[in-house]
Amino acid sequence: MALEAHKEFFDASVFLGMHSTDDEVRKACKRFFASRFSGIALTSLDQVGRCDDVIWRYPRHLQDVYYPFMDRLHSEMLIVREPFSEAELKRALADQRLQRLPVGDRLLLAKVIEAGGYLFSIRPYLTGRSDLPVYNPEVGPEADFPAAVAGLYNESLRLRIPAEVIQE
Repeated sequence: MALEAHKEFFDASVFLGMHSTDDEVRKACKRFFASRFSGIALTSLDQVGRCDDVIWRYPRHLQDVYYPFMDRLHSEMLIVREPFSEAELKRALADQRLQRLPVGDRLLLAKVIEAGGYLFSIRPYLTGRSDLPVYNPEVGPEADFPAAVAGLYNESLRLRIPAEVIQE
């Protein structure tokens, strides 16, 4: 998919999707981050919390193999985690396209729209909407992280997450 240069946001489903039980989803989500490792990706602060909420449901030994990868990725890749602004809150309440979405999605999409950006997600109720700037991560060959991150990622794959949990 060739998109113009805009700010690229991701939601928790793309981050968690790197550990999907569906290997094609996993590869597409991993590709999203690996291909931007030297670039920038944006999200909202609450999306990080959504990821933690899912991971904390798993046994401690799986958390212990997941978090070293997540910590390293967030430390070495430029992932900008932004709070919501008043303008975004106003848009979330007023934009008719957002009215029937859950509040968290309304806020995130208001942030994306205010920034003139795109949201990457694997949640069908968002990606299936032609009136919103939401896209699936690009499918293609599996991309790799730099060696130190790749080793942690491979170890973290002991934790795999079903689609229905990722798409909550």
